[in-house]
Amino acid sequence: MGIFTALIIFSFLIFFHELGHFIAARFFGVRVEVFSIGFGKRFITKQIGDTEWSLSVIPLGGYIRMKGQDDSDPKFISYDHDSYNSKSPWQRIIISLAGPLANFLLAFLLYLSISQIGMPKLLSTVADLNQSHPAYEAGMRIGDKITNINGRPIVYWEEIGDRIQKSQLPLQITVLRKNKYLDFSITPKLLETKNRFGEIEKRSIIGISPDFNDTTTVQYELNHGIDYAYEQTKTASMLIVKGLQKLISGLIPMDNLSGVVGIVDTTSKVSNMGIVALLAFTALISVNLGVINLLPIPALDGGHIMFNLYEMITNKAPNEEIMFKLTIMGWSVLLSLMLLGLYNDINRLIG
Repeated sequence: MGIFTALIIFSFLIFFHELGHFIAARFFGVRVEVFSIGFGKRFITKQIGDTEWSLSVIPLGGYIRMKGQDDSDPKFISYDHDSYNSKSPWQRIIISLAGPLANFLLAFLLYLSISQIGMPKLLSTVADLNQSHPAYEAGMRIGDKITNINGRPIVYWEEIGDRIQKSQLPLQITVLRKNKYLDFSITPKLLETKNRFGEIEKRSIIGISPDFNDTTTVQYELNHGIDYAYEQTKTASMLIVKGLQKLISGLIPMDNLSGVVGIVDTTSKVSNMGIVALLAFTALISVNLGVINLLPIPALDGGHIMFNLYEMITNKAPNEEIMFKLTIMGWSVLLSLMLLGLYNDINRLIG
């Protein structure tokens, strides 16, 4: 059931991406000949207007085929009034941008939904202390509820780390213990830790851990939910961009690259963790699709944008032969990355 859910979600994300292209193309009068969810042989097809809407055998992906535009053959050109190539470069750029922007919009809507459903958040109760670290040495104990750091109220655990990193030393921490408020002056240790990318960085640590059983559900009003959804979408986008930069520069090993199998496997596991976790992970994958498709690789949306920007700047179309060779190179890069991701996925699954 989990794998089925994962395939449905993945197909929905692709559908939303391609729907963005479809709406922009139709807005500019481009005929969309095929809208397919999945690749390979089409086993269900419905003609609606000028478009064949299809489900294909391989459910991992999808595409639209516009008149006069075919990634598998960049030399396939039509200059009819309803073809992709008859449109101006800026119109073609908007058509290419529409897919990734649809993914960012979907992520925003998913995060907005989470804000209205309600998110589980850890409260500020201490469940464990490292006895060689400053919090224990200052007198904090298991069960203390942190209520204030340097004069600023604390409710959720996530606020504690943020305050510790941003506050001036030493910290003035107030806790609630057995209905009594106690004040502590604590100077954090500066230790080397690994961040989410596996890099070593220095962080201020006081040596406390949360109580994972002490949680609450937080719902936002619509205006605050919109702010939350925007910030989460922006944060997820920046996280993925930084991850790609570090992957390309070699700071993150290539064996961390995951493929479709890994994504489906993770989605399957997350689907068993509740609707909020599933929506959050789906939003992250949607942002991922948006960012990846904006990379300036021929055969991706970013590649199309790059070619059309060239035409806008030089006022002449790219050389067809060069464009064809670059597109083949782009497909080769994508195929290599897909195979590497698949290899890593298989290694992780059997390892």
